[in-house]
Amino acid sequence: MLLGRDLVSCRTGLVGRITNGGLFMRSLFAVAAAVLCVFAFSASAQPTAPTDQQPIKLGAILDMGGLYADVTGPGSETAARMAIEDFGGKLLGRPIQFMVADHQNKPDIAASIATKWFDAEGVTAIMDVAASSPALAVMNVADQRHKIVMLSGPGALAITNKNCTPTTVHWVYNTYGNAQTVGRAILRQGGKTWFFITADYTFGHALEADTGAVVKAAGGKVLGDAKAPLDTADFSSMLIMAQQSGADVIGLANGGNDTINAVKQASEFGISRGKQKIALLGANINDVHGMGLDIAQNLLVADAFYWDTDDATRAFSKRFYEKLHKMPNMLQAGLYSAVNHYLHAVQDAGTTDSAAVMQKMRDTPVNDFFAKNGHVRTDGMMVHDMHLYQVKTPAESKGDWDLYKLVSTVPADEAFQPLSQSQCPLVKH
Repeated sequence: MLLGRDLVSCRTGLVGRITNGGLFMRSLFAVAAAVLCVFAFSASAQPTAPTDQQPIKLGAILDMGGLYADVTGPGSETAARMAIEDFGGKLLGRPIQFMVADHQNKPDIAASIATKWFDAEGVTAIMDVAASSPALAVMNVADQRHKIVMLSGPGALAITNKNCTPTTVHWVYNTYGNAQTVGRAILRQGGKTWFFITADYTFGHALEADTGAVVKAAGGKVLGDAKAPLDTADFSSMLIMAQQSGADVIGLANGGNDTINAVKQASEFGISRGKQKIALLGANINDVHGMGLDIAQNLLVADAFYWDTDDATRAFSKRFYEKLHKMPNMLQAGLYSAVNHYLHAVQDAGTTDSAAVMQKMRDTPVNDFFAKNGHVRTDGMMVHDMHLYQVKTPAESKGDWDLYKLVSTVPADEAFQPLSQSQCPLVKH
Protein backbone atom coordinates (compact mmCIF):
# COMPACT_ATOMS: atom_id res chain seq x y z
CA MET A 1 0.00 0.00 0.00
CA LEU A 2 1.33 3.46 -0.92
CA LEU A 3 1.70 5.76 2.15
CA GLY A 4 1.20 9.53 1.97
CA ARG A 5 4.56 10.38 3.51
CA ASP A 6 6.30 8.18 0.92
CA LEU A 7 4.67 10.14 -1.89
CA VAL A 8 5.60 13.44 -0.30
CA SER A 9 9.18 12.34 0.25
CA CYS A 10 9.53 11.10 -3.32
CA ARG A 11 7.95 14.22 -4.84
CA THR A 12 10.00 16.57 -2.65
CA GLY A 13 13.19 14.80 -3.59
CA LEU A 14 12.53 15.13 -7.31
CA VAL A 15 11.23 18.69 -7.21
CA GLY A 16 14.13 19.71 -5.01
CA ARG A 17 16.49 18.91 -7.86
CA ILE A 18 14.82 21.58 -10.00
CA THR A 19 16.82 24.77 -9.27
CA ASN A 20 15.89 26.92 -12.24
CA GLY A 21 12.70 27.92 -13.95
CA GLY A 22 9.61 29.94 -13.06
CA LEU A 23 6.68 29.12 -10.82
CA PHE A 24 4.68 27.58 -13.62
CA MET A 25 7.52 25.29 -14.66
CA ARG A 26 8.17 24.31 -11.05
CA SER A 27 4.49 23.45 -10.60
CA LEU A 28 4.49 21.39 -13.80
CA PHE A 29 7.53 19.46 -12.69
CA ALA A 30 5.96 18.85 -9.29
CA VAL A 31 2.88 17.26 -10.86
CA ALA A 32 5.01 15.10 -13.15
CA ALA A 33 7.16 14.02 -10.22
CA ALA A 34 4.10 12.98 -8.25
CA VAL A 35 2.84 10.87 -11.15
CA LEU A 36 6.21 9.18 -11.55
CA CYS A 37 6.32 8.38 -7.86
CA VAL A 38 2.85 6.80 -7.96
CA PHE A 39 3.93 4.51 -10.81
CA ALA A 40 7.18 3.63 -9.09
CA PHE A 41 5.53 2.71 -5.81
CA SER A 42 2.68 0.85 -7.54
CA ALA A 43 5.14 -1.26 -9.52
CA SER A 44 7.16 -2.09 -6.42
CA ALA A 45 3.96 -3.09 -4.59
CA GLN A 46 2.96 -5.64 -7.28
CA PRO A 47 5.00 -8.86 -6.90
CA THR A 48 5.96 -10.52 -10.20
CA ALA A 49 7.18 -14.05 -10.76
CA PRO A 50 10.85 -14.16 -11.72
CA THR A 51 11.58 -15.27 -15.26
CA ASP A 52 13.29 -18.45 -14.11
CA GLN A 53 10.03 -19.62 -12.50
CA GLN A 54 7.98 -19.39 -15.70
CA PRO A 55 6.98 -22.87 -16.89
CA ILE A 56 8.78 -24.66 -19.68
CA LYS A 57 6.01 -25.45 -22.13
CA LEU A 58 6.00 -28.66 -24.15
CA GLY A 59 3.22 -29.83 -26.44
CA ALA A 60 1.84 -32.64 -28.56
CA ILE A 61 -0.45 -32.29 -31.57
CA LEU A 62 -2.42 -35.52 -31.78
CA ASP A 63 -5.45 -37.21 -33.27
CA MET A 64 -7.79 -37.08 -30.29
CA GLY A 65 -10.99 -38.24 -31.95
CA GLY A 66 -10.30 -39.56 -35.45
CA LEU A 67 -9.15 -42.86 -36.94
CA TYR A 68 -5.76 -42.69 -35.17
CA ALA A 69 -7.16 -41.68 -31.77
CA ASP A 70 -6.84 -45.20 -30.37
CA VAL A 71 -3.18 -45.59 -31.37
CA THR A 72 -2.13 -42.04 -30.45
CA GLY A 73 -4.68 -39.68 -28.87
CA PRO A 74 -5.34 -39.95 -25.12
CA GLY A 75 -2.87 -42.83 -24.84
CA SER A 76 -0.01 -40.73 -26.20
CA GLU A 77 -0.98 -37.84 -23.96
CA THR A 78 -0.97 -40.18 -20.96
CA ALA A 79 2.46 -41.60 -21.83
CA ALA A 80 3.98 -38.12 -22.19
CA ARG A 81 2.54 -36.96 -18.88
CA MET A 82 3.87 -40.11 -17.20
CA ALA A 83 7.38 -39.30 -18.47
CA ILE A 84 7.15 -35.74 -17.14
CA GLU A 85 5.85 -36.91 -13.77
CA ASP A 86 8.56 -39.56 -13.48
CA PHE A 87 11.18 -36.91 -14.25
CA GLY A 88 9.90 -34.84 -11.33
CA GLY A 89 7.69 -32.29 -13.08
CA LYS A 90 10.42 -29.64 -13.21
CA LEU A 91 13.21 -28.86 -15.63
CA LEU A 92 16.10 -26.48 -14.88
CA GLY A 93 14.24 -25.56 -11.71
CA ARG A 94 11.12 -24.55 -13.62
CA PRO A 95 7.74 -26.34 -13.74
CA ILE A 96 6.93 -28.24 -16.93
CA GLN A 97 3.61 -27.44 -18.58
CA PHE A 98 2.34 -29.99 -21.10
CA MET A 99 -0.17 -28.92 -23.76
CA VAL A 100 -2.25 -31.07 -26.13
CA ALA A 101 -4.18 -30.13 -29.27
CA ASP A 102 -6.17 -32.07 -31.89
CA HIS A 103 -5.13 -31.55 -35.52
CA GLN A 104 -8.10 -33.54 -36.90
CA ASN A 105 -5.66 -35.19 -39.34
CA LYS A 106 -5.34 -31.92 -41.28
CA PRO A 107 -1.86 -30.53 -41.99
CA ASP A 108 -3.04 -26.91 -42.13
CA ILE A 109 -4.61 -27.16 -38.67
CA ALA A 110 -1.46 -28.77 -37.29
CA ALA A 111 0.72 -26.03 -38.77
CA SER A 112 -1.58 -23.32 -37.40
CA ILE A 113 -1.44 -24.81 -33.89
CA ALA A 114 2.35 -25.07 -34.00
CA THR A 115 2.67 -21.47 -35.21
CA LYS A 116 0.48 -20.18 -32.38
CA TRP A 117 2.27 -22.28 -29.79
CA PHE A 118 5.73 -21.12 -30.83
CA ASP A 119 4.96 -17.47 -31.59
CA ALA A 120 2.29 -16.53 -29.06
CA GLU A 121 2.42 -19.08 -26.25
CA GLY A 122 6.13 -19.64 -25.79
CA VAL A 123 6.21 -23.39 -26.36
CA THR A 124 9.78 -24.65 -26.20
CA ALA A 125 9.40 -27.92 -28.13
CA ILE A 126 6.76 -30.23 -29.56
CA MET A 127 6.98 -33.82 -28.35
CA ASP A 128 4.84 -35.53 -31.00
CA VAL A 129 2.61 -34.95 -34.01
CA ALA A 130 0.35 -37.85 -34.92
CA ALA A 131 0.21 -38.85 -38.61
CA SER A 132 2.74 -38.10 -41.33
CA SER A 133 1.19 -35.23 -43.28
CA PRO A 134 0.52 -33.08 -40.17
CA ALA A 135 4.00 -33.95 -38.88
CA LEU A 136 5.70 -32.75 -42.05
CA ALA A 137 3.73 -29.49 -41.87
CA VAL A 138 4.75 -28.91 -38.24
CA MET A 139 8.38 -29.74 -39.01
CA ASN A 140 8.44 -26.88 -41.50
CA VAL A 141 7.02 -24.43 -38.95
CA ALA A 142 9.51 -25.57 -36.31
CA ASP A 143 12.47 -25.44 -38.69
CA GLN A 144 11.79 -21.78 -39.50
CA ARG A 145 11.96 -21.00 -35.76
CA HIS A 146 14.76 -23.44 -34.92
CA LYS A 147 12.50 -25.35 -32.54
CA ILE A 148 12.73 -29.06 -31.71
CA VAL A 149 10.08 -31.56 -32.84
CA MET A 150 10.13 -35.14 -31.49
CA LEU A 151 8.03 -37.61 -33.49
CA SER A 152 6.72 -41.01 -32.38
CA GLY A 153 3.31 -41.22 -34.07
CA PRO A 154 4.07 -40.69 -37.78
CA GLY A 155 5.91 -43.14 -40.01
CA ALA A 156 6.82 -41.57 -43.38
CA LEU A 157 10.42 -42.14 -44.43
CA ALA A 158 10.53 -38.57 -45.78
CA ILE A 159 10.68 -37.24 -42.21
CA THR A 160 14.35 -38.21 -41.95
CA ASN A 161 15.01 -38.48 -45.66
CA LYS A 162 14.39 -35.71 -48.17
CA ASN A 163 12.41 -33.55 -45.67
CA CYS A 164 14.78 -33.89 -42.71
CA THR A 165 15.55 -30.82 -40.58
CA PRO A 166 18.30 -30.11 -38.03
CA THR A 167 15.80 -30.04 -35.16
CA THR A 168 13.57 -33.06 -35.91
CA VAL A 169 13.99 -36.42 -34.16
CA HIS A 170 12.02 -39.44 -35.45
CA TRP A 171 11.80 -41.93 -32.61
CA VAL A 172 9.73 -45.10 -33.08
CA TYR A 173 9.52 -46.47 -36.63
CA ASN A 174 9.25 -45.56 -40.27
CA THR A 175 7.86 -47.09 -43.43
CA TYR A 176 11.29 -48.33 -44.51
CA GLY A 177 11.65 -50.34 -41.28
CA ASN A 178 8.18 -51.87 -41.53
CA ALA A 179 8.78 -52.80 -45.15
CA GLN A 180 12.07 -54.47 -44.27
CA THR A 181 10.54 -56.35 -41.33
CA VAL A 182 7.17 -57.57 -42.64
CA GLY A 183 7.86 -57.40 -46.37
CA ARG A 184 10.96 -59.57 -46.26
CA ALA A 185 9.33 -62.11 -43.95
CA ILE A 186 6.38 -62.64 -46.29
CA LEU A 187 8.68 -62.83 -49.30
CA ARG A 188 10.56 -65.65 -47.54
CA GLN A 189 7.21 -67.42 -47.13
CA GLY A 190 6.71 -67.38 -50.89
CA GLY A 191 4.78 -64.15 -51.34
CA LYS A 192 6.33 -63.01 -54.61
CA THR A 193 3.50 -61.03 -56.19
CA TRP A 194 1.74 -58.18 -54.39
CA PHE A 195 -1.35 -56.00 -54.69
CA PHE A 196 -1.56 -52.98 -52.39
CA ILE A 197 -4.58 -51.37 -50.78
CA THR A 198 -3.16 -48.01 -49.84
CA ALA A 199 -4.30 -45.08 -47.71
CA ASP A 200 -4.35 -42.16 -50.12
CA TYR A 201 -2.05 -39.79 -48.26
CA THR A 202 1.62 -39.44 -47.31
CA PHE A 203 1.96 -42.40 -44.93
CA GLY A 204 0.16 -44.86 -47.18
CA HIS A 205 2.07 -43.80 -50.27
CA ALA A 206 5.39 -44.15 -48.45
CA LEU A 207 4.47 -47.56 -47.04
CA GLU A 208 3.53 -48.87 -50.48
CA ALA A 209 6.65 -47.39 -52.12
CA ASP A 210 9.06 -48.77 -49.51
CA THR A 211 7.46 -52.23 -49.43
CA GLY A 212 7.25 -52.31 -53.22
CA ALA A 213 10.98 -51.59 -53.39
CA VAL A 214 11.68 -54.55 -51.08
CA VAL A 215 9.48 -56.81 -53.20
CA LYS A 216 11.16 -55.80 -56.46
CA ALA A 217 14.66 -56.06 -54.97
CA ALA A 218 13.86 -59.68 -54.06
CA GLY A 219 12.73 -60.48 -57.59
CA GLY A 220 9.02 -60.14 -56.86
CA LYS A 221 6.40 -58.09 -58.68
CA VAL A 222 3.79 -55.49 -57.78
CA LEU A 223 0.68 -56.30 -59.81
CA GLY A 224 -1.35 -53.22 -58.90
CA ASP A 225 -2.85 -51.09 -56.19
CA ALA A 226 -6.03 -49.37 -55.07
CA LYS A 227 -5.98 -46.03 -53.30
CA ALA A 228 -8.44 -45.61 -50.42
CA PRO A 229 -9.41 -42.24 -48.93
CA LEU A 230 -8.45 -41.78 -45.30
CA ASP A 231 -11.02 -43.25 -42.90
CA THR A 232 -12.65 -45.55 -45.47
CA ALA A 233 -15.55 -47.66 -44.22
CA ASP A 234 -16.10 -49.92 -47.24
CA PHE A 235 -13.13 -51.74 -48.80
CA SER A 236 -15.21 -54.26 -50.75
CA SER A 237 -14.44 -52.99 -54.27
CA MET A 238 -10.72 -52.78 -53.51
CA LEU A 239 -10.65 -56.27 -52.03
CA ILE A 240 -12.37 -57.63 -55.13
CA MET A 241 -9.69 -55.97 -57.28
CA ALA A 242 -7.01 -57.54 -55.08
CA GLN A 243 -8.61 -60.98 -55.40
CA GLN A 244 -8.94 -60.69 -59.16
CA SER A 245 -5.30 -59.63 -59.51
CA GLY A 246 -4.23 -63.12 -58.45
CA ALA A 247 -1.46 -61.66 -56.26
CA ASP A 248 0.09 -63.86 -53.61
CA VAL A 249 -0.10 -61.04 -51.09
CA ILE A 250 -2.55 -58.22 -50.37
CA GLY A 251 -0.47 -55.52 -48.72
CA LEU A 252 -2.46 -53.17 -46.47
CA ALA A 253 -0.55 -49.91 -46.59
CA ASN A 254 -2.70 -48.18 -44.01
CA GLY A 255 -3.25 -48.03 -40.26
CA GLY A 256 -5.74 -47.51 -37.45
CA ASN A 257 -9.40 -48.08 -38.21
CA ASP A 258 -8.60 -48.41 -41.92
CA THR A 259 -6.52 -51.53 -41.20
CA ILE A 260 -9.17 -52.96 -38.88
CA ASN A 261 -11.98 -52.43 -41.41
CA ALA A 262 -9.96 -53.86 -44.31
CA VAL A 263 -8.99 -57.03 -42.41
CA LYS A 264 -12.51 -57.64 -41.11
CA GLN A 265 -13.97 -57.27 -44.59
CA ALA A 266 -11.24 -59.49 -46.08
CA SER A 267 -12.34 -62.15 -43.60
CA GLU A 268 -15.94 -61.74 -44.70
CA PHE A 269 -14.83 -62.26 -48.32
CA GLY A 270 -13.04 -65.45 -47.28
CA ILE A 271 -9.66 -64.05 -48.32
CA SER A 272 -8.05 -64.87 -44.98
CA ARG A 273 -8.91 -68.55 -45.45
CA GLY A 274 -7.73 -68.71 -49.05
CA LYS A 275 -4.32 -68.81 -50.69
CA GLN A 276 -3.76 -65.06 -50.63
CA LYS A 277 -1.85 -63.68 -47.64
CA ILE A 278 -2.73 -60.45 -45.87
CA ALA A 279 0.26 -58.25 -45.02
CA LEU A 280 -0.24 -55.78 -42.15
CA LEU A 281 2.27 -53.09 -43.06
CA GLY A 282 1.24 -50.34 -40.65
CA ALA A 283 -0.65 -52.09 -37.86
CA ASN A 284 -0.36 -51.56 -34.10
CA ILE A 285 -1.35 -53.84 -31.25
CA ASN A 286 -4.54 -51.76 -30.83
CA ASP A 287 -5.52 -52.68 -34.38
CA VAL A 288 -4.94 -56.38 -33.73
CA HIS A 289 -6.92 -56.13 -30.50
CA GLY A 290 -9.73 -54.42 -32.43
CA MET A 291 -9.83 -57.16 -35.06
CA GLY A 292 -9.89 -59.98 -32.52
CA LEU A 293 -7.77 -63.13 -32.62
CA ASP A 294 -10.38 -65.11 -34.56
CA ILE A 295 -9.69 -62.82 -37.53
CA ALA A 296 -6.11 -61.67 -36.93
CA GLN A 297 -4.53 -64.98 -35.88
CA ASN A 298 -1.23 -65.88 -37.58
CA LEU A 299 -0.85 -62.50 -39.28
CA LEU A 300 2.63 -60.94 -39.14
CA VAL A 301 3.23 -57.53 -37.55
CA ALA A 302 6.28 -55.27 -37.39
CA ASP A 303 6.68 -53.59 -34.02
CA ALA A 304 9.27 -51.70 -32.02
CA PHE A 305 7.72 -52.55 -28.64
CA TYR A 306 5.59 -55.24 -27.04
CA TRP A 307 4.29 -54.83 -23.53
CA ASP A 308 5.05 -58.42 -22.44
CA THR A 309 8.71 -58.54 -23.48
CA ASP A 310 10.45 -58.33 -20.09
CA ASP A 311 10.08 -57.01 -16.54
CA ALA A 312 10.74 -53.40 -17.58
CA THR A 313 8.12 -53.37 -20.38
CA ARG A 314 5.61 -55.07 -18.10
CA ALA A 315 6.22 -52.59 -15.26
CA PHE A 316 5.62 -49.56 -17.51
CA SER A 317 2.65 -51.19 -19.21
CA LYS A 318 1.00 -52.08 -15.91
CA ARG A 319 1.12 -48.42 -14.83
CA PHE A 320 -0.23 -47.34 -18.23
CA TYR A 321 -3.01 -49.95 -18.05
CA GLU A 322 -4.10 -48.71 -14.64
CA LYS A 323 -4.76 -45.30 -16.19
CA LEU A 324 -6.44 -46.28 -19.47
CA HIS A 325 -7.41 -49.96 -19.10
CA LYS A 326 -5.51 -50.97 -22.20
CA MET A 327 -1.91 -51.81 -22.97
CA PRO A 328 0.39 -49.25 -24.60
CA ASN A 329 1.43 -49.64 -28.22
CA MET A 330 4.85 -48.79 -29.66
CA LEU A 331 3.85 -45.19 -30.46
CA GLN A 332 2.81 -44.50 -26.88
CA ALA A 333 5.71 -46.33 -25.23
CA GLY A 334 8.04 -44.61 -27.69
CA LEU A 335 6.64 -41.20 -26.80
CA TYR A 336 7.41 -41.81 -23.12
CA SER A 337 10.96 -42.75 -24.12
CA ALA A 338 11.36 -39.71 -26.39
CA VAL A 339 10.08 -37.23 -23.80
CA ASN A 340 12.38 -38.76 -21.18
CA HIS A 341 15.37 -38.48 -23.52
CA TYR A 342 14.57 -34.85 -24.32
CA LEU A 343 14.17 -33.87 -20.66
CA HIS A 344 17.50 -35.43 -19.69
CA ALA A 345 19.20 -33.76 -22.67
CA VAL A 346 17.94 -30.33 -21.55
CA GLN A 347 19.04 -31.05 -18.00
CA ASP A 348 22.51 -32.14 -19.12
CA ALA A 349 22.85 -29.18 -21.50
CA GLY A 350 21.70 -26.74 -18.82
CA THR A 351 19.62 -24.91 -21.41
CA THR A 352 16.61 -25.28 -23.72
CA ASP A 353 18.64 -23.95 -26.66
CA SER A 354 17.76 -26.24 -29.57
CA ALA A 355 21.29 -26.70 -30.93
CA ALA A 356 22.73 -27.63 -27.53
CA VAL A 357 19.86 -29.99 -26.74
CA MET A 358 20.03 -31.69 -30.14
CA GLN A 359 23.73 -32.30 -29.66
CA LYS A 360 23.12 -33.87 -26.25
CA MET A 361 20.39 -36.10 -27.69
CA ARG A 362 22.74 -37.30 -30.44
CA ASP A 363 25.60 -37.88 -28.01
CA THR A 364 23.54 -39.89 -25.50
CA PRO A 365 22.66 -43.55 -26.23
CA VAL A 366 19.09 -44.69 -25.65
CA ASN A 367 18.83 -47.53 -23.13
CA ASP A 368 15.43 -47.90 -21.54
CA PHE A 369 12.44 -50.24 -21.61
CA PHE A 370 11.66 -49.12 -25.17
CA ALA A 371 15.04 -49.50 -26.86
CA LYS A 372 18.48 -50.91 -26.15
CA ASN A 373 21.60 -49.31 -27.65
CA GLY A 374 19.55 -46.88 -29.71
CA HIS A 375 21.03 -43.63 -30.96
CA VAL A 376 19.96 -40.50 -32.83
CA ARG A 377 21.68 -40.23 -36.22
CA THR A 378 22.61 -37.15 -38.22
CA ASP A 379 19.37 -37.43 -40.20
CA GLY A 380 17.32 -37.34 -36.97
CA MET A 381 16.33 -41.03 -36.94
CA MET A 382 16.62 -42.80 -33.59
CA VAL A 383 17.74 -46.21 -34.84
CA HIS A 384 17.05 -49.36 -32.82
CA ASP A 385 16.09 -52.97 -33.35
CA MET A 386 12.71 -53.79 -34.86
CA HIS A 387 10.78 -57.00 -34.19
CA LEU A 388 8.63 -59.32 -36.25
CA TYR A 389 5.69 -60.80 -34.34
CA GLN A 390 3.06 -63.32 -35.28
CA VAL A 391 -0.43 -62.87 -33.90
CA LYS A 392 -1.39 -65.69 -31.56
CA THR A 393 -4.31 -68.01 -32.12
CA PRO A 394 -7.20 -67.87 -29.63
CA ALA A 395 -5.94 -71.15 -28.13
CA GLU A 396 -2.44 -69.71 -27.57
CA SER A 397 -3.60 -66.49 -25.92
CA LYS A 398 -3.82 -66.42 -22.12
CA GLY A 399 -5.50 -63.04 -21.75
CA ASP A 400 -7.12 -60.04 -23.37
CA TRP A 401 -3.83 -58.41 -24.46
CA ASP A 402 -1.75 -61.58 -24.83
CA LEU A 403 -1.59 -61.20 -28.60
CA TYR A 404 1.96 -61.61 -29.96
CA LYS A 405 4.71 -64.18 -30.15
CA LEU A 406 8.17 -63.12 -31.29
CA VAL A 407 9.32 -64.50 -34.64
CA SER A 408 12.58 -62.60 -35.13
CA THR A 409 14.47 -59.41 -34.34
CA VAL A 410 15.77 -57.20 -37.15
CA PRO A 411 18.97 -55.38 -36.10
CA ALA A 412 18.95 -51.59 -36.29
CA ASP A 413 21.41 -51.43 -39.16
CA GLU A 414 19.08 -53.59 -41.27
CA ALA A 415 15.78 -52.15 -40.05
CA PHE A 416 16.50 -48.54 -41.03
CA GLN A 417 17.70 -46.99 -44.25
CA PRO A 418 21.51 -46.76 -44.42
CA LEU A 419 22.86 -43.22 -44.38
CA SER A 420 24.65 -44.06 -47.62
CA GLN A 421 21.22 -44.16 -49.30
CA SER A 422 19.86 -41.08 -47.56
CA GLN A 423 18.54 -38.04 -49.37
CA CYS A 424 18.69 -35.96 -46.19
CA PRO A 425 20.66 -32.77 -46.94
CA LEU A 426 22.26 -32.98 -43.47
CA VAL A 427 24.03 -36.21 -44.40
CA LYS A 428 27.40 -35.81 -46.11
CA HIS A 429 28.20 -38.42 -48.74
